Amino acid sequence: KLRAPCCGELFSCRFCHDAAKSDSETDAQKKHQMNRHNVKTVVCSICQVEQPAGHSCSSCGVRFGEYFCGVCNLFDDDLSKQQFHCDKCGICRVGGRNKFFHCDTCGACYSIELRNNHVCVPNSMQRDCPICYEYLFDSLEAPQVLRCGHTIHRKCLESYSAHGGYTCPLCNQSVCDMQAAWSYLDEEIRQTPMPEDYVHTRVAILCNDCHEKGHSAFHALGLKCESCGSYNTRRA
Repeated sequence: KLRAPCCGELFSCRFCHDAAKSDSETDAQKKHQMNRHNVKTVVCSICQVEQPAGHSCSSCGVRFGEYFCGVCNLFDDDLSKQQFHCDKCGICRVGGRNKFFHCDTCGACYSIELRNNHVCVPNSMQRDCPICYEYLFDSLEAPQVLRCGHTIHRKCLESYSAHGGYTCPLCNQSVCDMQAAWSYLDEEIRQTPMPEDYVHTRVAILCNDCHEKGHSAFHALGLKCESCGSYNTRRA
């Protein structure tokens, strides 16, 4: 067990500590979370000897975990997670070191598929998920990098999309290819002419997708960006 450097109590992991001392604590002044990097000692569950954190017990020799990180003080027996420590992130991650790269601009590890294939947003992971408000950087849930570069939990994005959300909650840019939807709107507008008084009306718009300002023919069903063809626009 870990000796929590903050309160001196023993816990199996930092999540157990935080559940007891933060999530379940009713006294706001006593609420706190454990910084696992500051853990100095552990207690062996076999021989009960307290000792400096390490891979194996210095007294009875039992291994505390098949995986051990001396920086994060992380112990784990399930090597199928393919844990690895990222020096730049300062924490351990899962999924295999060869499947991820660290983006210095975004400040986090991303799938190797996104190398030179994503929009960089400075420290994009150093914020809360815009849907569930959990801190993204060290979340156990897989993140999704949107086309605009902002990040969100993958599960949150799936739920958000299932309920009709198609724009980034932070900047309103479309999160996926909307060409089919725009083509459908084109046809709907073609078959639904506006009253004569509005036929020649044009309004100023700002496109949330290409960020261009311009003018669009006014229609109750949507205002089309003449630069990129998107209907993800707003009146300017």
